Amino acid sequence: MSDVQTKKIRVLVVDDSAFARKVVRQVLERAGDIEVLDIARDGLEALEKIVALSPDVVTLDLMMPGLDGLAVLEALPPINPPRVVVVSSLGADTELGAAALAAGAIDLVEKPTTQATDRLYEVAERLLEGVRIAARAGSGTARARAVPIRVPEPSGRPQVDAVLIGASTGGPQALSRLLPLLPAEFPVPIAVVVHMPPGYTAALAGRLDAQCSLDVVEAHDGMVFVRGMIALAPPGAHFGLERASVGLRVRLDYHRAPGELHHPSVDAMFVSAAQVLGARAL
Repeated sequence: MSDVQTKKIRVLVVDDSAFARKVVRQVLERAGDIEVLDIARDGLEALEKIVALSPDVVTLDLMMPGLDGLAVLEALPPINPPRVVVVSSLGADTELGAAALAAGAIDLVEKPTTQATDRLYEVAERLLEGVRIAARAGSGTARARAVPIRVPEPSGRPQVDAVLIGASTGGPQALSRLLPLLPAEFPVPIAVVVHMPPGYTAALAGRLDAQCSLDVVEAHDGMVFVRGMIALAPPGAHFGLERASVGLRVRLDYHRAPGELHHPSVDAMFVSAAQVLGARAL
């Protein structure tokens, strides 16, 4: 077996709770493909050990005293940063989770509340899945510099009727960099399918809406799809389009075929747009 095949995922565990650090470390070390390099008790120690150890993946609690998890995400080195899996007691705070995803977190794993820390072992499989997903994600070589997008002066009707964007791992961060650059006069509506943990799409849409000149919304079935809008597919529904008397409408399909990996699916959105718009879809 080659070195590439046997290389373990190198992980740094960051949490201000001693019990949480212990459980996360035990869960990860029981997996044959993961090596826990060290632990960090707060954000400052985490950044120091990230520089010293260059881990592949960091499991990160968001709610820590002093330098919290969001501050750690924003302070990661710009060249080849580690991939981050948030392991935190978010509860109903989807805004905080969406902020972490937009700041570059690859995945979110819900940690039981401090009143039920013994239940940490119950999320073991989800934790291992998150670390492996993060390890497979490319870290990138450098963070992009924001450059405003200039839209040419219109010369008649646009050559396309809609722009479609598909984003997978790391998608929320990419969207938070790209979409705010689009001007209010962008000539066609934009549809987005992004793979992210369930329950955070609406919060991400709200966060992007506050940053963008265009209106960013979570799509709903039957909504009119018009210029000036960026519509994010909701969790559990394929995003489709249909022509109507008012122009274009969104059609959401909540049926999930056996064995289907992603719902919503980028491919399903592209197929629908090709059927409805043909060459006028970009």
